[in-house]
This record gives sequence, structure tokens and C-alpha cells, in this order.
Amino acid sequence: MPRSTDRQTDPTAVSASLAAEAALLEGRLSLLREAIDTVDARIDAVSEALRQLQHSVAGPADGKPRSGEASDTGPGRSGTSRP
Repeated sequence: MPRSTDRQTDPTAVSASLAAEAALLEGRLSLLREAIDTVDARIDAVSEALRQLQHSVAGPADGKPRSGEASDTGPGRSGTSRP
């Protein structure tokens, strides 16, 4: 934060300003986490729909996955949720 040479910065005002900014950032972080969770759930739903479509169109007769077929957790998915 730039300091003016002709006046002192009030530490109380700076603290209050930083606390307000931190609260806004925490709120925004919460919204972003919710959006990520929504996108994550949508990815899971679309992946499952594609898996079901793939199996219904050309599924193997014995029920075993074909070689090279993606795992049930999908590409880059561990099956666990984020903290």
C-alpha cells in the first residue's frame, strides 16, 4: 500500500480495511468452491450417462470391460471429493 508523505496511515483503519477485504475474499472463495462442486457433479453425471450409453450400444456379452476402456472413476478422477 503506498504511503503518503504528508500524512500517517491509521493502523486501525488499515486493519479494518484488510479485515473487510478478507471477509469478501472468503465469501468469494466459498462461492467458487460451490461452483466447482456443481461442475464436478455435472462431470460425474455426464460421465455416467456416457458410460451407460456406451454399454447399451456396444456392451460386451460377458459384462467385462473391454481392454482400453476407461475406469469407473473417469479420466483424472480419483473417486474422492475435495477437502
